[in-house]
Amino acid sequence: MAGEHPGEYDAITGRTTTGHEWDGIKELNTPLPRWWLNIFYACILWSFGYFIVYPAWPLVADFTRGTFNYSSRADVTAEVEAIVAKRTIQAAELATASFDTILADQKLMSIARAQGAAAFKDNCAPCHGQGGGGAKGYPNLNDDDWLWGGKAEDIHTTLLNGIRATYNDNTRLSAMPAFGKDGILKKEEVREVANHVRAMAGLATEASYKKDVGAKLFTENCAACHGAEGKGNQELGAPNLTDAIWLYGSDVESLVGTITYSRAGVMPAWSGRLDPVTIKALAVYVHSLGGGQK
Repeated sequence: MAGEHPGEYDAITGRTTTGHEWDGIKELNTPLPRWWLNIFYACILWSFGYFIVYPAWPLVADFTRGTFNYSSRADVTAEVEAIVAKRTIQAAELATASFDTILADQKLMSIARAQGAAAFKDNCAPCHGQGGGGAKGYPNLNDDDWLWGGKAEDIHTTLLNGIRATYNDNTRLSAMPAFGKDGILKKEEVREVANHVRAMAGLATEASYKKDVGAKLFTENCAACHGAEGKGNQELGAPNLTDAIWLYGSDVESLVGTITYSRAGVMPAWSGRLDPVTIKALAVYVHSLGGGQK
C-alpha cells in the first residue's frame, strides 16, 4: 500500500522515497543516469531526421517518401529482376545444350544441379525422399537399378511422360499380370514362383520349394518379360530379379503378393507441370545422385 509520508528520506541510500511501499519495501526516488537521458534525447532527434529523409509515415493511400526517395521494395524488385535475367541466360544455355554437353561441362552441370535440386525438393522428395533414397514402393534413385534405363536421356523421358500417367499418351507402361487374382496360377504355383525368384537372387527358399516346378512356371509365365535368367528388360520396364534391389520387398510373402495382385505404381508426367528447362535440369540432377548410367 502507499506510504503515509511521500518524499521520506532514506538514511541508508541518502535518497528520498516516492511514498510507495509494498510489504515494508519502500520505492526510492532514483533519477535516470544523465548519460542515459542524453542518449535517449539524441535518439529522438535522430528519429526526426530519419522521418525526413526516409519513407516513414503511412498516409491514406500512400506513405511519406522522404527526401532520399528510398524504397526497400524497389531494392528487392531490382535484385529479383537481376536474378531472373541471370537465370534466363542460364536457362537458354541449358535448353540448347545436349545432355552429353551438360554432363561434360562443369559450369552447366553446376547450374543444372542447382536448379534440379530445387525442383526435386519441391516435387519429388515427398515420394523419393530428400536424398532420393526412396521407400517401399518408391524407387531408390541413388542405385543403378532402372526399369527404363538410367541414362540422362532415359530419365528425362520418364520425367516428361510419367509412369502409368493416364493423361499422357506417351507415358511409361509395364503390365505384369495379376497371376493369382486372375486365375493364371494357383496359390501353390504362385508360391513356387516366389521361391524361384528368391533362388535366382541367391536368397534362401522355403523347404517346400521344388526347383524344377518353380523353374518351369517361371519359364512359362515370367521369362518373356524378365528374361530366362531374370535379368529384366528395360524396353519393357521389367525389373532385374537377380540383384539385391527390391521395390516392394524380397520376403516370400511380399513376392507372393506381387505375383498374385501385380503392382501398378504411378508417377506423374511432369510435362505441362514444370517448364522444359526445369525438367531437363531435374533429369541431370537425378542422374547425378549416384545411379545414373552413361
